[in-house]
Amino acid sequence: MARKRKGRAVSGWVILDKPAGLGSTKAVAIVRRAFEAQKAGHAGTLDPLATGILPVALGEATKTVGYLVDADKSYRFTIAWGASTASFDADGAVTETSDVRPSASAVAAALSDFVGEIAQVPPAFSAVKVDGERAYDLARAGVVVDLEPRMVVIHQARVLAAPDADHVTLEIVCGKGTYVRSLARDLAAGLGACGHVSALRRTRVGPFALGDAVTLEQLEDLCDRGRGLEALAPVETALDDIPALAVTDEEAFRLSQGRPIVLLPRQVETLKARLSSPDGAGFASRTVLAMAASGPTAICEMRAGQLRPVRVFNL
Repeated sequence: MARKRKGRAVSGWVILDKPAGLGSTKAVAIVRRAFEAQKAGHAGTLDPLATGILPVALGEATKTVGYLVDADKSYRFTIAWGASTASFDADGAVTETSDVRPSASAVAAALSDFVGEIAQVPPAFSAVKVDGERAYDLARAGVVVDLEPRMVVIHQARVLAAPDADHVTLEIVCGKGTYVRSLARDLAAGLGACGHVSALRRTRVGPFALGDAVTLEQLEDLCDRGRGLEALAPVETALDDIPALAVTDEEAFRLSQGRPIVLLPRQVETLKARLSSPDGAGFASRTVLAMAASGPTAICEMRAGQLRPVRVFNL
């Protein structure tokens, strides 16, 4: 007999505005305790220094985490000129200093070289795995880690402000795997300066923005008053970019058992149009969300005129 999972069967997304000084894992643990939830996870780590959007998945929403991890993200951050650090942020030890203070116009001009698909080396103090160990654990132990460059995409980048000669504030929209600290390192190097990230705020993850977010204090207050569900976004919110197909109760039952359902010709044509790549050369994706009257049933794959369940929701 399977052991019964402890906690409440609560499912949904908490769009948390994470405070500075708190790691992502600890933040998730606090949210989970507040709801007494059986399961919890998050979509994209935020460094302790950083604040802003940390999407926390509870219950069945954990099955959609992978789709949100792949989503585009927006960041607002400040570079402090004059010193480089081991971690490329304010938490690291100073490794080099310089009197160079790039102007806002020089930063804007250099920033254009980092828009598009670029090769980026992750920071040594990062969660990248090296021979099964986290890079930050090796770095803290004094082990020199040579990480391979990775291709990342920065869609937009701009200078927001230069409050004084020692600081510049930037905003970027980027794809998964992009490290703001590495961008700051490379930008400073390109300008012949030393610099590090002194403040970092994530302002958007996929469909989740700061306007939707709740602080830990607000969340704990709602939960203490028995109104925690008001802070939950539906499980399917993370799947906004995936075409949804309404299914009958009978079809939902088949999918919940792991069995495929046959699509009508008109359903196939509608989904093909929504799944096709922008250049019309084929499918950008075959992923479809099956939605019953009661809510999401399964994440499916469309093949040969059928919907085949990949992840089934037990809501």
